Amino acid sequence: NGSMDPSGVAPIREREPSGISTTLGIEISLSEADNNSAVITVADTTNSNGHPTLQPKKPVPSDIEISQDIVREVGLLPIQTVANEAGILDDEVIPWGIAKAKVQLNSTLKRLADTPDGNYIVCTGINPTPLGEGKSTTTIGLAQALGAILNKKCFACIRQPSQGPTFGIKGGAAGGGYAQVVPMEEFNLHLTGDIHAITAANNLLAAALDTRMFHEDSQSDEALYNRLCLLNGKPFPPIMKKRLVKLGIDPNRAPEDLTSEERSKFARLDFDKSTITWQRVLDTCDRHLRNVTIGKGRNETIQPRGTVKGETPREQHTRETGFDITVASEIMAVLALAKDLPDMREKLGNMVVGYSKAGEPITADDLGCGGALAVLMKDALLPTLMQTVERTPVLVHAGPFANIAIGNSSIVADRLALKLVGEDGYVVTEAGFGADIGMEKFFNIKCRESGLKPKCAVIVATVRALKMHGGGPPVSAGRPLATEYTEENIPLVTAGCCNLVKHIENAKKFGVEVVVGINQFKSDTAAEMEAIRTASLAAGAFDAVVSNHWAEGGKGAEALGRAVVAACEASKVENFRYLYDLELPIRAKIETISKEIYGADGVDFSELAEQQMAQYESSGFGNLPICIAKTQYSFSCDAKAKGVPTGFRIFVREIRSCVGAGFLYPICGDIMTIPGLPTRPGFYDVDIDVETGQVIGLF
Repeated sequence: NGSMDPSGVAPIREREPSGISTTLGIEISLSEADNNSAVITVADTTNSNGHPTLQPKKPVPSDIEISQDIVREVGLLPIQTVANEAGILDDEVIPWGIAKAKVQLNSTLKRLADTPDGNYIVCTGINPTPLGEGKSTTTIGLAQALGAILNKKCFACIRQPSQGPTFGIKGGAAGGGYAQVVPMEEFNLHLTGDIHAITAANNLLAAALDTRMFHEDSQSDEALYNRLCLLNGKPFPPIMKKRLVKLGIDPNRAPEDLTSEERSKFARLDFDKSTITWQRVLDTCDRHLRNVTIGKGRNETIQPRGTVKGETPREQHTRETGFDITVASEIMAVLALAKDLPDMREKLGNMVVGYSKAGEPITADDLGCGGALAVLMKDALLPTLMQTVERTPVLVHAGPFANIAIGNSSIVADRLALKLVGEDGYVVTEAGFGADIGMEKFFNIKCRESGLKPKCAVIVATVRALKMHGGGPPVSAGRPLATEYTEENIPLVTAGCCNLVKHIENAKKFGVEVVVGINQFKSDTAAEMEAIRTASLAAGAFDAVVSNHWAEGGKGAEALGRAVVAACEASKVENFRYLYDLELPIRAKIETISKEIYGADGVDFSELAEQQMAQYESSGFGNLPICIAKTQYSFSCDAKAKGVPTGFRIFVREIRSCVGAGFLYPICGDIMTIPGLPTRPGFYDVDIDVETGQVIGLF
């Protein structure tokens, strides 16, 4: 009762009472001697969790075919059952369709408050090729090995993918092969709408900002105050009272009781437009929106304040600005770093959008917008529960890139997972590419904010990427790999291991054990992979293990899982440490990261960056951690500089303040905060079967 796969093995399926189809693991193999006879072999029918044993096909189908085969032939575990097996109660689950659910935070964390945390593992990678090296795939494969094969309580915590790379070059982030989250099309497209909520909130604040300047530039202080506070006949709402306190005005006074001077102070934010860093966002790669002029419509004209109508012509109220991709929004960072709803509300309100002409920071709450942002984001704060192909649980939450944002899934998802797995369990959380940016931000920003201490860092390496770092030809998406990457070449691998060694050394600076996961591709040879293992151990890695989870699922990552368990047992959380002290000047913190992690000789700052550092320190923001935006393809700012570059300097062209999220954001080199599309984007291959409604061509 099923199609024969290329190996001559057909799954026999049984229909469960729930209507979910389950592969039993009974194999009927055609005899090589006589195609008319069959040998029936009864394999183990279930894994360590009591679910159907994964039956990988050979050759491995495409990611979406695997996902759809699993859903169709094996069936999804009801999401309520996934939750219950993970220790989540029925009333703590909010179903979101049949394949995913939101998880209540407050009630679940309160119930588990006294439960010891599990073992905390971060999965990151070396500097990748443009094709990606399987960091998300390894995160999922490792979690499947720990949960489905080694029978450990385990969660994977991963980020929601942006639709920019989904329809651009890199593809989604569900993992791949037999180590992925299913259904992968639901995972990669919209999910539960969190990124759309961030887009809406971000752009509401942008609209509030430009609208406020529009009215301030055309109205007197008295007119502004009347429209803001008097004409509606209402008392000051809480968000206005917060501004009154900031200004030193008694918040219990009525709007009509303020003096003329107090009214002017309250109503006029008085933007210095050159300091505005807040931009609009969308979740699409669109290079043409990097720099735009707004306010060009015929109704966006003003009579400048203080001029006489008829004597002074009206002016077009234009401004130069730009767009970022949604995952680079500060609101995405707030989602990733918020500890609970009150903390998120506070962070959103404290986001600085610019400065006044007097040098005072202007926040979302000053614009009256913080509460509305929190309302738009309230559902997005709840992590989304899904499952892997082996029915192990996954929490999907937040989605910032590592090159232009903090590159990590959320604190609340990790905290929730650590409580659910308990003291003997494991949580594998993902940090974006490469370890020099994603892992560094995980340790110095996310762990500092959460107070959580990891035990182990898994660094994903591939023969392909190390050959590139060893001097191999360029690797480009959409182009065939050169023969150097498809044939054994141990000297190239050995030369490229310098990149991996530097990442191992960096991770050890934070006091964690390091396990190298060698993500196996079909063209890799045993000698090439052994060269990676040898270099890793010599560099001080706890272990280095070949993993074939893409082709074999959790079973293929079993050795990696055992190595991680051993590393966690050997690790001492009291050894965990940060790279820099927050009280250091901004310049010194940027220089520490650049020299210690990237290997730079030093840092150069543009005139604008110098001005911004001075402004932030005078505003009391100098003690924030640093989130550097730079290329992921090199330790340097030059994406073409492979291996471990030397003799280079980091150039900081501007520094944005993400005060609400809790960090400063230097933008280095020529990195862009909204990517562009290639000549042939991935969307050419994506379509829908109009008869079945099934998505096709998505990876």
